Amino acid sequence: MSGPLEGVLVADFSRVLAGPLATATLADLGAEVVKVERPGTGDDTRHWGPPWSVDSSSYFEAANRSKRSVELDLADPADLAVAQELAARCDVLVENFRTGSLDRLGLGYDDVAARNPGVVYTSITGFGSHEGAELAGYDFLVQAVGGLMSVTGPPGEPTKVGVALVDVLTSKDAVVGILAALRARDQRGGRGQRVEVNLLSSLLGSMANQASAFLATGEAPGAMGNRHPSIAPYETLHASDGQVAVCCGNDRQFAVLAGVLGLPALAADRRFATNADRVAHRDVLVARLEAALATDTVDAWVERLSAAGLPVGRVGTVADAFALAERLGLAPTVEVGEGRPPQVRSPLTFSETPVTGYVRPPRLGEHNDEVRGWLGGPAT
Repeated sequence: MSGPLEGVLVADFSRVLAGPLATATLADLGAEVVKVERPGTGDDTRHWGPPWSVDSSSYFEAANRSKRSVELDLADPADLAVAQELAARCDVLVENFRTGSLDRLGLGYDDVAARNPGVVYTSITGFGSHEGAELAGYDFLVQAVGGLMSVTGPPGEPTKVGVALVDVLTSKDAVVGILAALRARDQRGGRGQRVEVNLLSSLLGSMANQASAFLATGEAPGAMGNRHPSIAPYETLHASDGQVAVCCGNDRQFAVLAGVLGLPALAADRRFATNADRVAHRDVLVARLEAALATDTVDAWVERLSAAGLPVGRVGTVADAFALAERLGLAPTVEVGEGRPPQVRSPLTFSETPVTGYVRPPRLGEHNDEVRGWLGGPAT
């Protein structure tokens, strides 16, 4: 591997999504990642299908490319010794075991740091390592109890986001913490530290304006469908054959929108002249806008409004999104070989240390002999 993290060894004791996605990001950046899996079954997500891939599930493959897989039974003394040796040699250890589980195996932070003072030991939990330590953390559960479902979807029944977004956000927080700790290690004479992230805190930290609105007013926000609580029009609007996503972030953009729709007087109407006015009179405004949009198709309006410099677009599918990225020259996919389907390219671009060398996700235990043989010698 090559990249900005070339030479960094990561011991991946995580499973499911938040941890594996974080270590896959490190692998994209050039780190050597050794994934420790349960013998015979491996990561839970290998069995989360359909859809299936050549060796496992497409879910597993979404978060485990460019890694080496070794099967280790941590209840077996010989295998545990191999795991401890891996922990003693790595630069970064990532785990999402229940709090205290690895301590009983000599793989907790204190034991690992005693042998490996430079380790960046990263723990991912659902609800932290204090009062919430015994609570199991799954993305859907945290979406529910963390308030995300209460502000998602149309008013009425709370709705989950269509991807495990909390896991994804937590994985990114974990990577940020790891990179910061590696930088601090360089500045502190090689001394590592423990990094902790949890799903609930990552969700709350990502609620942005919704969290800020609650803290400012004491009132919990609710679901508004595709509408924005603080901006209008900033939502989907119906044309004759579908919906247009319209984003008017300021009064000038609204004036342009009104002009293109043949409704220039709206921009001077005291009900709609400012954003606050438009939010207060949103229902009346939307009715006027949709009456005009109903006279033509989504594509026709997108073409006209885009030409006027407005941020608008058709509400598309995942397939549409990949096609758009291709048209825009973003090269959204990469090949990983051996008849595997393509994968999503890393969103990171570097001028000097590009992300290259994508490798297919490993088969369960594919690197058993290689990893065990390497760890059989003394730590360096």
